[in-house]
Parts: sequence; structure tokens; C-alpha cells
Amino acid sequence: MDSSALSWPLTAKQHRLFASPTVLRSGQHLVTAILLLIALLRELTGVEAFWPVVISSVVFAFWYTAGFIGMAKTQAQRLPLWWLAGLLAIWAAMLWVSPEFMWLAFSLWLLLGHQLPFFPSILWSVVVYALTIVAPYLHQGQTNIAAIAGPMVGGIFAWGISRGYLMLERDAQLRQNLVESLIRAQDEMSAMQEELARSQHEAGVAVERTRLSREIHDTIAQQLSSIGLHAKAGLAAQDLHKSSQALQRIDELSGEALVDLRRIIAALAPAELDTQALGSALERILNKFEQDTGIHTRLNIDEGLPVLEPSVQIALLRTAQSALSNVQRHSKAATVAINLTAAANEIRMDIVDDGVGFTPSEVRKETPNQEGGYGLKAMAARLRQLNGGLDVESSPGEGTALCAHLPLLLVKEN
Repeated sequence: MDSSALSWPLTAKQHRLFASPTVLRSGQHLVTAILLLIALLRELTGVEAFWPVVISSVVFAFWYTAGFIGMAKTQAQRLPLWWLAGLLAIWAAMLWVSPEFMWLAFSLWLLLGHQLPFFPSILWSVVVYALTIVAPYLHQGQTNIAAIAGPMVGGIFAWGISRGYLMLERDAQLRQNLVESLIRAQDEMSAMQEELARSQHEAGVAVERTRLSREIHDTIAQQLSSIGLHAKAGLAAQDLHKSSQALQRIDELSGEALVDLRRIIAALAPAELDTQALGSALERILNKFEQDTGIHTRLNIDEGLPVLEPSVQIALLRTAQSALSNVQRHSKAATVAINLTAAANEIRMDIVDDGVGFTPSEVRKETPNQEGGYGLKAMAARLRQLNGGLDVESSPGEGTALCAHLPLLLVKEN
């Protein structure tokens, strides 16, 4: 035989099985049945009153069984007091028939200690003890120390077991409540995690939509705006050569817009930064801007400007594109200049024009619409995402100066 089969103590599963209230209650029923059978057999072997003994035993067994069956059906925690009183009355009548039924006092003490509150259970246990002493005396006319001390010891022992059984049931109920509380908390935590994941997803979707809106505004929308301006210029031109140049430029811009759209869809970096540094990219868009608008441009870049992190380059390039688009549509400027400098831990890009200017406080109050009002807010939002900012200085008739500044994030060398 495997020695592990005889190991002690019991496992946790076995402990829960043997210590459960259901098992203890089944043990109580078994004890009651055994005691009733012992009393019945002892009485039937010694007296002639056969039928009163049998009938009283059957009535007691029926009443006892019916009470617990009804308790199980109604899922009650306690037996009715009237049922317990009826059981005590039946037992007292059985003692009148035969003193042998005093054996059932042990089962009654178990019930009283479990079903009644503390002090009532003591009082009725004393009543049962008194009946166990009086019944033999009434039938036999005498008693002895064993008949007095034996039931007392048995009663105290049974009452103590029943109170321990009651505490065990309460502990089991507390554990069950705790388990249910933990399950509810786990369900609530799972629901909160799902809600958090859903919120994070929605926030991510909102951020991506904002990013895409800025990308479309800084590229395709501006290119379409330029296409519209060239189309109007071509229609208004009297010279066939100028009309042809406008159509050629429209074709170029539409091709660039298509390329940018594909880049956005594929979530790639801007086309200008694929093979060129930021300075070269700015020079390229300024040349196109001057070619399209006739506005003179100037680019000043500090010597020895370090290679910036791609996100910084993209943000500055998009800011420059958006600012040039505003210059083209609103400023009526003759000259625009871009200055790119690095100082301390900051990269700065200044965009200055000599146009008609505007009042910044009034522009901030306007609601974006189809005619404009989105560019400055989009530029500032893009820069804020990288812990930067956008400063605007302008007044009517004095031109406009934009200053985009970002932390100086450099490309890490391997």
C-alpha cells in the first residue's frame, strides 16, 4: 500500500468535505436514528406495551423527518419554534410510555443548542435534563447517581457540540459571503478593465483622427487650395502660354496630392523627408511656394544644425507648410522668410512675412469653417503634442511673425 494514502492531515478538499454543515447535519440525523432504534429495541425486548412504543416511535420519526424536509424545501436557516415545541411534546409523551426513550435526549440537546439563541437553548436543555431524571423515577420509583450524572455529562457534551456546529455554519456563511463578494469584485474589475480598454481605444481613435485631419490639412487641403488658385489664374489669363503653365502646375500639384494621400494611408513619413534633411525639405517647399505665388522667399539655417529626431522634423515641416498656405491665402505679402535655429535645448523656426497682418486675439475667437481658421490651431496642437508651442505676433499692416519651438530631440547614434 502506498504510504501517501495514509498521510495526515487531510487535504484542503477533504477538510471542506468533512467540516461542511451538510455533513454535520447528516451526522446528527444518523445519531437520532441510531438512538431511536436503540430505545425501540430495548423497550420491545422488555415490556408488553408493543403498539404504544411503536406508534410513538413512528410519530417521533415522522415529525422529525417532516421538519427537516420542510426546512430543505423552503431553504430556511432555522426550524420553526412550533415544530421544535411539538418535537419536545412528542418526546415527553414517549417518556410517559417508556423511560428508554430518554436516549433521544442527546439528539434533542443537539437541536436545542443549534436552533435556539444562547440563553433559551440553556433553559430548554435544563428542561430536557430534568425530564431525563424524572422519567426513570416515575416508572421505577427510584434513581441513582449514574442516572443523574450520566445525562448531565451527555447534555453538556451535546450542547457544546451543537454550539460549535452553529459557529461552523456561521463561519461557512461568512466564507460564502466573502467568496461571493470577491467574485462580484472580480466581475466589477473585469468590467472596469473592459471600460478602460474601450476608453483607451476611443481616445486612440480620437488622437488618430486629429492627426489625420492635420495631415490632410497640411498636405492635400493646401495642395487642393493651390490647384484652385492656379485654376482661377488660368481661367483669367488672356495669354495661352500662361494658361498652359497653370494647367501644368495643376497637374504637378494633383500628382503631389496623390502621393501625399498614399503616404498618409500607408502611415509613412512625409515625402520631403524620405531622402532629404529638414533644411533641404524647407528649401524645396519654399522654391515651389515662390514659383506658385510669386512671393519672394528666404531661408536661413544655422550652420552645424544637428540631425533632429524624425517626429520633430515632421512637426516643423508641417508647420511651415501650413504657415505658407496662410501667407498665400491671406497675407498679400511680398516676402516671406523662414529662420531655423538651435539654442540650448530648443529648436526654433521663425516664419516672418511683410503682409497685411491681423489681430491674433480676434482670430482665436473665430470658429473654424470652410474659409479658414483651422491652420493656427492645428499648428499649435501638433507642436503641443511634442511639448512645444507656437507664438504668434501680428498687427494690422505690420506683417506676421510665427515662432514654432520644440525640445531639441536628436537622432540617437548606434
